[in-house]
Amino acid sequence: MRELWIVSALIFLAVLLGIWGSSRLVIEAWRTRQAINRRLRQTREPADQSAALNARRAGRSLADVRNPLLRRVLEHFAQTGLRFERMRFLFASIGLTVAFAVAWSAALGIGPLSLLAGCMSAAFAILIYLETVRRKRIARFAELLPDAIDVIVRGVRVGYPLPVALELVARELPEPIKTEFGMTADEISFGQDVRPALANLYRRVGHEDLLFLVVAINVQTQTGGNLAEVLSRLSRLIRARMKLHLKVRALSAEGRVSAVVLSLMPFILFGGVSLISPSYFGEIRHEPLVYPALVYCALSLIIGNLVMYRMVNLRV
Repeated sequence: MRELWIVSALIFLAVLLGIWGSSRLVIEAWRTRQAINRRLRQTREPADQSAALNARRAGRSLADVRNPLLRRVLEHFAQTGLRFERMRFLFASIGLTVAFAVAWSAALGIGPLSLLAGCMSAAFAILIYLETVRRKRIARFAELLPDAIDVIVRGVRVGYPLPVALELVARELPEPIKTEFGMTADEISFGQDVRPALANLYRRVGHEDLLFLVVAINVQTQTGGNLAEVLSRLSRLIRARMKLHLKVRALSAEGRVSAVVLSLMPFILFGGVSLISPSYFGEIRHEPLVYPALVYCALSLIIGNLVMYRMVNLRV
């Protein structure tokens, strides 16, 4: 009977993965159409240039705010490349909270403690998701940044002004370079100065090497000089830094895999034992030492993950 239940669960997971893969294709096509339609609406709107620019910033969660903490949070969210939709975020948060509360109720029982644990787990899962999307986007931007600088160099050498060279990058390279440099070129076309436009580019991306490009262009606009030569050397420097970074990641790959295995092992063992013998942990669930032991285990796991993260993620 148990083998039949396992087979049914595997079939359900396979069907669920198939539905998820098909929905991803439909969602990506829908997002592409939405982006094109949004861009067309912005070009047709006869609004003031500053109003159109502020609307584009607000769509990327970069509206001007005075609170430094809120400003930092908005910049962090903008670096994910996601667009904030309140209703979708609300429904996703409620759904995650309910799912985690149901999962925690199996271990803690139905009650306010399970609801609190579900809320905390949902908030943590959302933060992990946003941080993962942000890191992947920044990594993809870092991979394409030397090519973008080379395109700017070629554009400047043939006589294009800097805004046109930035727009050329937006036309030639894929996401996320395309969107970010396109917005920067639009800001300059709307009448904004080059320095704040590049500062907004750095705020939207958050990649450290991009600061070199911003400083180089700002210094050239103030003091003059051969911008093409400066950016050409900067491109070689960034490629060398990226090569060193990849070499360090290759050397620390074994440590990262070990850290993941050690972190997941307690949960894998708990799930396996519960699947084989559901009543194994049920006998000690109501013992008074269970909750302090779980808190101690959770704190130890968090501290251990932080230590392993610092050991295998080296800055170059």
